[in-house]
Amino acid sequence: MSFSPVIKEVQKLLKEESLKGWLLYDFRGRNTLACKFLKIPKETHLTRRFCYWIPAEGEPLKIVHAVESFVLDYLPGKKETYASWQSFQGLLSNLFKERDKIILEYSEMGSIPYVSTVDGGMIDFLKSLKLNLFSSGDILQHFTATVNEESAKSHLKAASFLDKTALFAFKWVEEALKENKTISEYDVQQFIVEKFEDNGFITDSPPIVAVNKNSSNPHYAPSINSTEIIRRGDFILIDLWAKEKGEGSIYGDITRVGVARKNTHEQEEKIFNIVREAQKKAFEFIKNRLAQGKSIQGFEVDDVSREVIEKAGYGPFFIHRTGHSIHEEGHGEGANIDNLETHEERKLLNNTIFSIEPGIYLPDLFGVRLEHDVFINDKGEAILTGGVQDKIYTMNL
Repeated sequence: MSFSPVIKEVQKLLKEESLKGWLLYDFRGRNTLACKFLKIPKETHLTRRFCYWIPAEGEPLKIVHAVESFVLDYLPGKKETYASWQSFQGLLSNLFKERDKIILEYSEMGSIPYVSTVDGGMIDFLKSLKLNLFSSGDILQHFTATVNEESAKSHLKAASFLDKTALFAFKWVEEALKENKTISEYDVQQFIVEKFEDNGFITDSPPIVAVNKNSSNPHYAPSINSTEIIRRGDFILIDLWAKEKGEGSIYGDITRVGVARKNTHEQEEKIFNIVREAQKKAFEFIKNRLAQGKSIQGFEVDDVSREVIEKAGYGPFFIHRTGHSIHEEGHGEGANIDNLETHEERKLLNNTIFSIEPGIYLPDLFGVRLEHDVFINDKGEAILTGGVQDKIYTMNL
């Protein structure tokens, strides 16, 4: 497939931001974002530094080492080769003027480490040329985090399937306990994994099934050798994510909570309602801002969600970001919903998907996390996917 249409789209975006160009730099495949964007075949033997320069106007430039001058031959543009480090630096020095505004896989002050894959030494050199460096994060996600119509459908299918599967899992637990069977977190996890396999879905790791105090650990996961028995009266959290088998399919990711009894406890209801309100407010904020035709940065949504929990007095117990990008991997490469772990300044783009999953975790007691996904379509409309949970699942036990 020709890379020329991609170059044209990049140049359009560069002009809109009044940027000189985009410098894609790599050494030994360490800049995974650049390699993925450039679609460098995985079998390519990369042992030397290269640069691919996409100017806002004009022809791209390939700077490659003489030992492997062929590595970017499939890309459009003029080629310059170097052998010494002095000639490498000279080629770059001649390419720029002082105060040129360029982007690369860099995040000032490390604010978004997900997009900061150019090494510090290269940043030092470029700054010595008195260049103005900016992150490629916003432009990059146009090419690594967006979905087309077909892949969007695969996400919708996955999200719907997960919603049903979570309910099946709770019902399965209920029936097992009614029959006085011994059942563990690991058993429920494997029940869900079997559902995935039977219905043509795959996952990068098995789901989280956590009872009681285990649910207060956001990334707790049972295993065959480390699992708790589920008993009547227990609080249960289930977090599951999967995608259809096949190239280009997109993940869904949801979390639900329930209790192995007829009635919930007052504290459980209180925490659940706060978390659900935080989730609602975040989604409403996204919908309203998009309806007004305004852009949204990831950190803004996190602020909205977090404010609800902080005002309720549980801020210290909300210990992770509100959500993450979703793509062909469970955690994608687009903007996250985050102003806690990172200051996410990337914009939420059309044709991207992400989760909304606030949580409150009370140590040694229980934790509530509620998660659904959001798809922003090509019209700029926010669509909630994966269903919502408006009350704690209870069992007739």
